[in-house]
Amino acid sequence: MIDRPLFLATVALIVIGIVFSYSLSAYTVLLYNAQPWHFLLRQFVAGMAGIVLMWSIARMAPERVVTIGFVVFFVSVLLMVAMPFLPESIAREVGGAKRWIRLGPVSLAPVEFFKVGFVFFLAWSFSRKVIPKNVDRMGRKHYTLKEEALILLPYLIFFMMFMTIIAIFQNDLGQVMVLGATLLGMSILAGSSMRILGFVVLGGVVAAVGFIVTSPHRIERFKGWWFMVQNAVAEMFPQWAQKIPKVNLAEEPYQVSNSLHAIHHGGLFGVGLGDGVLKLGFLSEVHTDFVLAGMAEEIGVVGVAAVVTLLMFVVLRLLRIAGRIEDEELQRANVYYLYCAGLGMIIAFSFFINALGISGVIPLKGIAVPFLSYGGSQIVALSIGVGMALSMSKKAKI
Repeated sequence: MIDRPLFLATVALIVIGIVFSYSLSAYTVLLYNAQPWHFLLRQFVAGMAGIVLMWSIARMAPERVVTIGFVVFFVSVLLMVAMPFLPESIAREVGGAKRWIRLGPVSLAPVEFFKVGFVFFLAWSFSRKVIPKNVDRMGRKHYTLKEEALILLPYLIFFMMFMTIIAIFQNDLGQVMVLGATLLGMSILAGSSMRILGFVVLGGVVAAVGFIVTSPHRIERFKGWWFMVQNAVAEMFPQWAQKIPKVNLAEEPYQVSNSLHAIHHGGLFGVGLGDGVLKLGFLSEVHTDFVLAGMAEEIGVVGVAAVVTLLMFVVLRLLRIAGRIEDEELQRANVYYLYCAGLGMIIAFSFFINALGISGVIPLKGIAVPFLSYGGSQIVALSIGVGMALSMSKKAKI
């Protein structure tokens, strides 16, 4: 039977996102001289399409959604590879990066679909290549570090190829972090040891530093973040205060600063839906990456906590389904198990990176909040992903 609590919670998040796409876009509508209902209508269409797709896929047999997973993966891979070579009329360059394919009134972000396809591909491949090699007939793991590294090496090469496309050609290091963390988490669930975890994390840190120092845009973002936290670090480690490098900027990074002002202004219960002030030009595009800050001002910390609880319920429900999958074919059960867990990781990591960024804990990464941020691609892609998980939930004893 389909997991109805997961479906209803996802629908509720989509509806909340539609409401705030209207409430928080007031200034953007004026700035671009658009119709008052412009963002609301686009988000409504995307949300309704996502709900219909999610329910339609959920009603399919779990064995059939495998085909959907492969289609999402291969089509998104082709679009990602082709993106840098598409003409400006189709893939317009914004801020030095091509992230969207524009077909008339429709804009498509292939990376959002790639994330869902990537999780499915890893689940399918790990169930065939990693789990069987890591477990003997008695269920005991017996592999050396070298053997384990050789098993995972093809996945790391594949990951680096596409992460180069995302980080360099699309200038989107945040998505690299989400996908890298998901790859690491799914490999651990598939049976990889903590030893390989340490090596991969070290390699990831080195790669991240490399991506940062080779991009002036990322260097400026890092300097802006360090400007905001350097005094707090000095207070935490007073014995090293004189040795901590300082950054002096002409002005405080306004986005994070205004985000914190919005959260503070909202207080516990907010100023009221539609009555936010910081969205009126102080926070640019607040209905996208800074949606949590805009929500905090209008419905307060209590309201945001309720929405975040709903989002975490979706994640925990996916993990619950993953942990209770049963199928007569073990390999197929492993695919379902890894996919549902991986999808939960994608949603959780995206949320935490966004939340930590807008609160100044880490540098901003431009990651959308799942289901809540304005953007049809992430809603439709995640709805397809949740629909596949709902179909698989028929095999879970919950």
